[in-house]
Amino acid sequence: MDYSPLRTALADVVAIPVTPYDADGAVDRAAYRALLRRLLDGGVKAVTPNGNTGEFYALTLEERRLVTELTVEEAAGRAAVLVGVGHDAATAVEAARHARSAGAEMVMVHQPVHPYVAQDGWIDYHRTIAEAVPELGVVPYLRNPLIEGAAVARLGEKCPNVIGVKYAVHDATRFAAVARDAGLDRFVWVAGLAELYAPSYWAVGATGFTSGLVNVAPNVSLNMLGALRAGDYPGAMKVWEQIRRFEDLRAERQSANNVTVVKEALAAMGLCRRDVRAPSKPLPEPRRAEVAAIVEGWSV
Repeated sequence: MDYSPLRTALADVVAIPVTPYDADGAVDRAAYRALLRRLLDGGVKAVTPNGNTGEFYALTLEERRLVTELTVEEAAGRAAVLVGVGHDAATAVEAARHARSAGAEMVMVHQPVHPYVAQDGWIDYHRTIAEAVPELGVVPYLRNPLIEGAAVARLGEKCPNVIGVKYAVHDATRFAAVARDAGLDRFVWVAGLAELYAPSYWAVGATGFTSGLVNVAPNVSLNMLGALRAGDYPGAMKVWEQIRRFEDLRAERQSANNVTVVKEALAAMGLCRRDVRAPSKPLPEPRRAEVAAIVEGWSV
């Protein structure tokens, strides 16, 4: 298969949409569709439903399927859809097959949630998923600093549809080594730690980055992408300075408020409710005002 269109889609801002809830705590379909349309109208070309900013682990199986279907319907040729899948291998395969039947082009495989991860076992887990959906592009979400580039390379040799890697280890030097050991050109390397890490990762090989902030301000994320593509690192760092406090708030206490801050900003803009599901928690009142002030300064 020709995976080049999918590779192009990954080399961009990969949006991770939030999952809004209604007053009864159910997925708010209308609000979700509206938020997606806002991303698409803002120029986003790739979206990941059921990502971590979408509260993947807090959604039920039925809700994850619903979000997948809503995303494919709204994207409708305007953006590539890579659906987050994970949990045990059988559940991930089932979700990947559902994504395929819904019309998605790719799946993003969440880091295996298991206390014991062997290099070969990591390969086997992703190979099981990739071989079940050979028509789809597959993107491992790599958060484990112990997974070596050689393991990624072996996975790529076995599975040609593994076309990209979302790398989310807080170490640009480690990323540079893993990408080169795995194959800098074999995979599309997506900086999985969003805008604050995008410049450093871009400098050593990334060609795309994920974003939760893009839910709030698509133009800000795309401005950073444009600067990075042009090799304008001072320009990219101006955006970095603009969003630093917002992203720092998300990163506090091991990213405890990763989703919460994004939803608070959207609530301040009147776009969805601020509700999140446990183990996340809404922000206290003083922080709500701070988030609202930051967003107001962006002129979104």
